[in-house]
Amino acid sequence: MNHVSCIMKNNDGVTLIELIVAVSVVIIIIVALGFSFEGWMGGYRIESQAKEMYTDLMNARARAMERNRCHFVVVTANNYQIFEDANENCQYNAGTDTALTAFTSPKTLTYTSNWTGTVTMDTRGIVSPDNTIQFNIGTNTPDYDCIVLFATRINMGKWNGSCVAK
Repeated sequence: MNHVSCIMKNNDGVTLIELIVAVSVVIIIIVALGFSFEGWMGGYRIESQAKEMYTDLMNARARAMERNRCHFVVVTANNYQIFEDANENCQYNAGTDTALTAFTSPKTLTYTSNWTGTVTMDTRGIVSPDNTIQFNIGTNTPDYDCIVLFATRINMGKWNGSCVAK
């Protein structure tokens, strides 16, 4: 019994140095995770914006075929808006064509677009012009940051000198 108490004799608690080291390690881990989380959230926001715009483009295309009327997506650097052809000439006429209910005000782009113009979806769902909409992502690295428009399809992708569809 005396031998055991002799071994455990120096069990007085935690020293100040041990406490400082443990707290420092925890702080370093928290800071590292914070920066990682911030980068992840930036990538998520860009992906979310790309997916929302992709969905709106696909819905406009489907609606054009369903209603047998051309639809137009007017894209600026900071927003986009979807219109239905009011006079059935399949030409976008600002002020004449009707904005869809969800687009009475343009949808704001948090991450600006590198392309501006009007995308037309005709009554057969053909998209023109063929183009790529790339979002300015800064230092973030999302999985999706661009949309490619082809006559017969619309794809989301990752920018790598060009938009690589995923």
